[in-house]
Amino acid sequence: SLEEILAEGVEESDTSSQGSSEGPVRLSRTRTKALQEAMYYSAEHGYLDITMELRALGVPWKLHIWIESLRTSFSQSRYSVVQSLLKDFSSIKEEEYNEELVTEGLQLMFDILKTSKNDSVLQQLATIFTHCYGTSPIPSIPEIRKTLPARLDPHFLNNKEMSDVTFLVEGKLFYAHKVLLVTASNRFKTLMTNKSEQDGDSSKTIEISDIKYHIFQMLMQYLYYGGTESMEIPTADILQLLSAANLFQLDALQRHCEILCSQTLSVESAVNTYKYAKIHNAPELALFCEGFFLKHMKALLEQDAFRQLIYGRSSKVQGLDPLQDLQSTLAERVHSVYVTSRV
Repeated sequence: SLEEILAEGVEESDTSSQGSSEGPVRLSRTRTKALQEAMYYSAEHGYLDITMELRALGVPWKLHIWIESLRTSFSQSRYSVVQSLLKDFSSIKEEEYNEELVTEGLQLMFDILKTSKNDSVLQQLATIFTHCYGTSPIPSIPEIRKTLPARLDPHFLNNKEMSDVTFLVEGKLFYAHKVLLVTASNRFKTLMTNKSEQDGDSSKTIEISDIKYHIFQMLMQYLYYGGTESMEIPTADILQLLSAANLFQLDALQRHCEILCSQTLSVESAVNTYKYAKIHNAPELALFCEGFFLKHMKALLEQDAFRQLIYGRSSKVQGLDPLQDLQSTLAERVHSVYVTSRV
């Protein structure tokens, strides 16, 4: 019975602790196994105090027991025990990380993250998430290898004499060529078709709003040069160019901008970049940002911007659910590194 096993454990601890009153007692392998069984049953039945006493005796955690103990302490609002358990997570061997950690443990810890106001608890959770994500680099964003359907000599770029379509951007004219644009993306094709049908004159100027002139110029440069190889994109313009590429359905240019953003990401810029990626439909960059958040969560939790992102109402208004995204990203990473790799 549970009582008998516990009695044996106490008896053993009395014998083993003679001559020493500090630290956990040394337990034989047989006694450890018996006490671990007692620990399992106490955790399963919600006897949290007994579980913690057994841990204090030096009985090592099994992942399942740790998760159940954390669940009980959280449901009972015993946050001092929650903090103690989180601090002790590092004692669990990585070879024990399994599907239960992915499906049960992470869900529980993110539930705690959503509701806890205790900074120590948040820092402990951040440490665990960073540890679980691992030291391997964040997966890099792949380029989209895509040959543009047509290209023109750069000499034709913004050349008034040879153009057959004109754009108006920030009050300035930009001259271009239909043959290049209609084959570049459906967005350009639709834009010029609609303008021609509305005005009955294909030579009418097409006004482009919400894009700065120099950003539109870089967009056109990409089309005329046939790629990004000859382009120099200032860091300050990358996000705006990403937005423009998304608007005009230039997938390869957008992906290139996502890669550039990932290469310059910092603790200071990560939150804004993540929001931009989500709003402008740049999933690869958003996923990279989530990996960055998990790797640097302790530092990010010191920032008001990051706390506003994960706790603020504005995120919900914008349709963002960063905590759910972080949980999904971490679950996939843990499953890949610790579960699938062993199969």
